[in-house]
Amino acid sequence: MKHVRTVDDVMTHAAVSVDRDTAFKDIVETLRMWNVSALPVLSEDGRVTGVVSEADLLLDPRTTVPDRPTTAGQLMTVPAVAVTPGATIEAAARLMARGHLKRLPVVDDDGRLVGVVSRGDLLKVYLRPDADIGTEIRELIMNQLIPRGSAEVYVHVANGIAYLHGSLPDPALEDVVVRAACSVPGVVEVRADFPVPVSA
Repeated sequence: MKHVRTVDDVMTHAAVSVDRDTAFKDIVETLRMWNVSALPVLSEDGRVTGVVSEADLLLDPRTTVPDRPTTAGQLMTVPAVAVTPGATIEAAARLMARGHLKRLPVVDDDGRLVGVVSRGDLLKVYLRPDADIGTEIRELIMNQLIPRGSAEVYVHVANGIAYLHGSLPDPALEDVVVRAACSVPGVVEVRADFPVPVSA
């Protein structure tokens, strides 16, 4: 079973881009052809130097001057907000939300483009099969959080909602277990029912 945790797990590897000298009309045509709202702008060595978006094209006042050349290098937003393939899905989502962005270039350690991740890509985690989510929660709880043989935790996942019940060696562990289950990609909600043992 594949655990889905990083940008590399959900990103589009075949990224469309333009170079700094790409003309205005060619940028518009590329956006239309690939049905995207923004394009990474690359230097000659493949590094991401900026991003040109539909908003950049619509708002730039130079587009009203007919004889002035307008290129991606002149229009792009810099610096580009980008992530690495190893970034968590949560970190990418926070970057997008903070910058009101629909797409992020994905770059390697040298800043070269290796893919693109979109809001839709990040939402793919919620399409994971319930069985996969449940298996990952069980592995996380029973192999990492609870001493082997000290508890019996049952996990059932339906429509992304994780239902946890059983017994814990310490009632204080319930919060830890619930937070761990919430961290598993694809979980929409966690509902826990761990009865508190009655003291003798």
